Amino acid sequence: MSHHLPPPTAPPLAPQSPAPPSLAATKGLKAGSIGIGPTVALGLAAVAPAYSLAVTLGFVDLAVGTSTPAAFLLGFLPILFTAFAFRDLNREMPDCGGVFVWISRVFGPWAGWFFGGWVPQVATFIASAALAQVATTYLLTFLGLGWAASQPVIVVAIACGLIALSAVVAARGIELSAWLQYALIALQLIALGGFCIGAFIAMAAGSSVTGAETPVLDWFNPFASGDLSGLVHGVILCLFIYWGWDALIAVNEETTDRKGTPGRAVVITTVILLLFYVVTATAAVGFAGTKGITDPTTVSDVLSVLGPQATGGLFGQVIILAVGLSALAALMTVAISNPRSWLSMGTYGALPAATTKMHASRGTPTRSITWWAFLSIGVTVALASISADFIGLAILSVGLMIAAYYAATALACVVYFAPQMRASASSLWLKGILPGLGALLMMGAFIYSAIDMLSPEYAGMSWMGIGTVFWIGIGALALGVVVIGIIRPKLRAYFSGQTIPRGNFSTRNELQAILSSETEA
Repeated sequence: MSHHLPPPTAPPLAPQSPAPPSLAATKGLKAGSIGIGPTVALGLAAVAPAYSLAVTLGFVDLAVGTSTPAAFLLGFLPILFTAFAFRDLNREMPDCGGVFVWISRVFGPWAGWFFGGWVPQVATFIASAALAQVATTYLLTFLGLGWAASQPVIVVAIACGLIALSAVVAARGIELSAWLQYALIALQLIALGGFCIGAFIAMAAGSSVTGAETPVLDWFNPFASGDLSGLVHGVILCLFIYWGWDALIAVNEETTDRKGTPGRAVVITTVILLLFYVVTATAAVGFAGTKGITDPTTVSDVLSVLGPQATGGLFGQVIILAVGLSALAALMTVAISNPRSWLSMGTYGALPAATTKMHASRGTPTRSITWWAFLSIGVTVALASISADFIGLAILSVGLMIAAYYAATALACVVYFAPQMRASASSLWLKGILPGLGALLMMGAFIYSAIDMLSPEYAGMSWMGIGTVFWIGIGALALGVVVIGIIRPKLRAYFSGQTIPRGNFSTRNELQAILSSETEA
């Protein structure tokens, strides 16, 4: 049964014996509100699978051709290895702050605030601006208002309205948000499943579009294409369309089993994404062939173009609606996850205490949700006012940020559980070797992407002979270092390591004993 807990108080400036993150005082969230199903739905919704496939599938095919399904398979491996890190760290330190708490615990406050706070927050703010505009454009098109979708002022105004709507839904309570996501993710999976069925039926009946290709096993062989450079580029594209599933960690304190449910949901979510991505990629390539998918009129929005051809006009409209609602669902998930991250940061003194203000009965961080809405609207308006193409350029830079904080989290898992790895082979593999490989692959993706973005030809825009996307991505990371330098004197308790002390698996019992003795006293 759900129950409301009293709101937290601001952390003391100089606690005598700091408690480990996993045993920190409750933050006022409603424990036991959602189970495994709604948690998985939130994770899936955060990825926006219909939208992600619609706008990325064509470019993956452009890079690797008929090896597109193999690229999705290969891109899944570092995601799965990283998911193991999230699962085990959550089991040890179940906190709605997630990566912020884990990285702070292992690598210290500077790394925690930068890789666990600044980097994912900047990435999601940029993504929120894009998601709001994408949802607006697709929904207007679905309603037959294409003229409005071509007017930047109208699009930005409605996008800001959708951000406000997302904030209202998030503030009403986690139960409403979770069940709404059930409906939105169900529509997406029905749309993707319907497209796949329609495409496979057309292949069997010989009624596919001109240029269709018969699926063969080589499509699932990563090295069948013979183009290593193209394969790496395709895998990196695939890598980042899986991004977002970790948002479900933000609701771990509200699940029925805060230590077990989120970790299981992380693995289940990533496997579901893999299945839908690989099957949809196979159906699309088989139905239209590489030539059809990479056609200039199709490449940037594959599902909206091929969907009506594979399923007919009526269901094709359902697919277009699903893509628009996919972006809206992801936006609503960000409205849930970001404010909870701030709630955790405020609880540990890494943000002002005002971020911990909770609604008296709904158990939601209303102050943080309000701040998220205003900041997201500000970012949306600012990016759109710079130029019509700037949001697209900013989104391309998000890949650097994703790789950075995923790699830091996977490394945190390896370091935290290092003392335990000699105890069993399963600990060595699941908490050490596989997360370590995930970290290396993420770092490789970061370096490859950064070098690629250096080219003045990248995305067609440059400044001082260097790609504009590189300046945006690296500039955002550098700005984070400056911000930490400014705020550090005002948040001394956190930055001195008092609220989240550094430690690993071998020191947790000692800290738990300290906390227990304080409680008894």
